[in-house]
This record gives sequence, C-alpha cells and structure tokens, in this order.
Amino acid sequence: MAKLMNRLPLKRFSLLQSFILLCVVTLIAVLVVITMEFSWAENLRLRFGETDWVLPSLVAAVLLTVATGIVTMAVLFYRWKLKRPLELLKQASESISANDLSFKISYDSRDEMGELIAAFENMRSQLEKNVKTLWRSVEERKQLNAIFAHDLRTPLSVLKGNAEFLATYLPEKKLSEEKVLDLIHTMNLHILRLESYAEAMNSIQRLEDVLLNFKSMDTISLTTLLDSSGEQIARQFGIRFVSSLKYDNASIHVDPYLVMQIFENVVVNGVRYASSQVNVRYDLQEDTMKITVSDDGPGFSDEALVKAVLPFYRGEVWDSSEHRGLGLYICKVFCEKHEGSLQVANGPHGGGSVTVSIGTQVDK
Repeated sequence: MAKLMNRLPLKRFSLLQSFILLCVVTLIAVLVVITMEFSWAENLRLRFGETDWVLPSLVAAVLLTVATGIVTMAVLFYRWKLKRPLELLKQASESISANDLSFKISYDSRDEMGELIAAFENMRSQLEKNVKTLWRSVEERKQLNAIFAHDLRTPLSVLKGNAEFLATYLPEKKLSEEKVLDLIHTMNLHILRLESYAEAMNSIQRLEDVLLNFKSMDTISLTTLLDSSGEQIARQFGIRFVSSLKYDNASIHVDPYLVMQIFENVVVNGVRYASSQVNVRYDLQEDTMKITVSDDGPGFSDEALVKAVLPFYRGEVWDSSEHRGLGLYICKVFCEKHEGSLQVANGPHGGGSVTVSIGTQVDK
C-alpha cells in the first residue's frame, strides 16, 4: 500500500497532511469493519438467541479492529514518509564518518523530510568544498615550502663559496681591497635575499601571491650581478660559464631579486645537464628583457619539452634525490608575474635552451 501511495500525486503533502490523510482513510476502514462486525454479531444473536458470549466477542472484535487500524496506520506512515529518508540519512552519516564526501543524497519529495535531505545535501556539498579548499591550501603550502627550500640553496651556496674564497685567499693577502669589497657586496645582496625569503614564508600562502618590488637600475649592473651568481653556480658543477650582451646600457624597471631568482633557477637547470659549458645571452627588445640559457648537453626529450615547466617534473636526472623538479616551474610562474613568459626548446646544434622573457620599462 505504501508503494501505491508513493505512485499517487501526494509528494507535495507535508508530514501533517499525510498523517491526517492516513487517519481519515484508517478511520473509514475501521468504521466499515466495525459495521460489518455489528452485522456479524446481529446474525449470531438471531441464530443462537440471547447468549452471554456474543457481546463480549463483539467488544473484543471492535477493540482488535481499532488496534489493528492504529498499528496499520503507523506502519504505513513510517514506510510511506519516514523509512526511505531515514535510510538515506543513515547511509550519508556513515559515509561522512568514514571521511567519504564523494556521494550525493537526494529524495524525491517536497515534504519536511525532503527539505531535511536537501539541507543535508547542501551541508555535505559545502563540507566537501571546504575540505577540498583546505586540502588545496595544505598542498599549496607544502609546495611553497618546497619551493622556498629549493631557492634557498642558491644564495646559501653563493655565500658559502664566497666565504670559503675569502677564508682561503684573504689571510694570504692575495685579494685586492676592491675584490674583497665586491665579494662583501655580493654576500650582502644574498643576505638580503634570504631575509626577503624568510619574510615571504610567513605571509605568502601561494607562489602566485609573491609581490613584485620594482627598482630602477641599469642593465650593466643587473647583468654583472647575474653573471656573478651564474659563475658561482657553474663553478660548483665544474662547468664553464659564458655570457654575452646584445644591447647597449639602459635604465630599466624590474624586480632584481625576482629576476635573479628566475635566472639562477634556469642556470642551475642548464649546468645540471651541460657537458662542459653553459651560455647566457642577454637581449633587450622594447619593453622586454630576454635571457636565453643554453647548454651543450643532450637537450630536452620530447616529453620534457611538454612537461618541463610542470611542478615536480624531474625526468631522468642523475641526482634526482636532490632535484625536485621545481626550478622551471618557479621560473614560469615568476615570469608570468613579471608580465613575461618562459619557453623551452632544443638548440639547432643540440643541447637544451631556455628563454626567459621579462616585462620591463626602459627609460628612453
């Protein structure tokens, strides 16, 4: 009967309206049965005459009919309006307890139970969205920490190399005062970078949130600073570093720390695969500064040409335990932050080539 009632156009009935309807139907059915029982009792009286057991039997039959009607009405109401939604809510609660939010819950009814399940589904959907947001936040923070750890290595390596250089040659007085001051200046720049990293780690939640700090500086000073860092990196790998310029000196507006971070990551990637030499070419075209780093190694594979800028892509490298596959991804994000781009390719004579384009303003 419950299935029959579900097929009827009664889905818009509220629980109270459904209960009243069942009460009316049950009352009519009970009255019909009681009428039949009175008729049955009258037939017994006419057949057997006035006996003591007819009236008690009639009373018992009437009470049994009423009780049966009440129980039947309760069962029908439960099966019609409560059983299915309660099962759905129980299953959904068990799924949530098991940390499973991938399910969806729906109930084709417009009564209070339908509204309750709709509200439960909205809660589940919002909870799933919040969990995914939290998960993405945690993953982005983990990725950002890995990126900071990755980029802290270069300035630390430069500081270590310069400190060892000073410790080796300064006591023997083989360094001029100008060279010592130049090394100290370079070390101070990298110390400032470390301070900037430390401050950024406390405030930045995503790599894309890095703020740009534009400064006006001449291209010769910038390329000299980049070359100094590049030579230090190449020396650690036993690789020769060669750079060239394709423009005259000019004053530009860039974030020098961000440009240095991009440059160092590209150079590290180049020396990692180079056989003996890394070449850097600087080119200034209108409002764009291009830095091309090429090596004489095996070049990018077909897969790497597509995936090299993806986070944590490492390919097949000999020091994969140290290489986390973040360098070119960092460069790509920072280039886009600096209104530029990053392209990977293979040189015409072999070897890999990475071209960094950085948006800049040139003072005419």
